[in-house]
Amino acid sequence: MDEPGNGPYAEPDPFDRLGAVLGPRLDELRSLLDELTVRWRGDAARVGEGTRQRLRDLFRELGLITRDDWDELDLRVAQLEHRLRLLEDEPKP
Repeated sequence: MDEPGNGPYAEPDPFDRLGAVLGPRLDELRSLLDELTVRWRGDAARVGEGTRQRLRDLFRELGLITRDDWDELDLRVAQLEHRLRLLEDEPKP
């Protein structure tokens, strides 16, 4: 004979009922969190770009130089030095 509670009229496990009730809600919550995370990352990237540009503008107003500006100036000076060396090393007729 079956043990008590294992027959066709036995009550379902309370954890199964809890899982059946909460499962779809947890899936909805997970998808909502995924969507919010994607939006937050996109907003953070847009805010980051705007913030960088505002900082560059502020640095220029204060007379400071950014790393990008420094690198660009360094490249220009190196190009000018190279051109001068080519002119100096040119054979004279």
